[in-house]
Amino acid sequence: MDDRPRRRRKKRRRIARADAEAAYVCDSCGEEIVVPIDVSGGARQDYVEDCPVCCHPMRLRVEIDPDGEARVDGEHE
Repeated sequence: MDDRPRRRRKKRRRIARADAEAAYVCDSCGEEIVVPIDVSGGARQDYVEDCPVCCHPMRLRVEIDPDGEARVDGEHE
């Protein structure tokens, strides 16, 4: 058996990551739309994207909480 003292490994801090996707319901057609989440965009994001079902422009608001959970709210542009 080795008599050398064991080194303790430093624990690395893990950064919480949001899910790769989140969903909202389109105000126009009522379909649930799944969108990819870019966590590098920050904890609060706001952008416009057309609904892939009915093509109406939707204003999407993304919020990522400290636990890494993402929430998307969509409304007509």
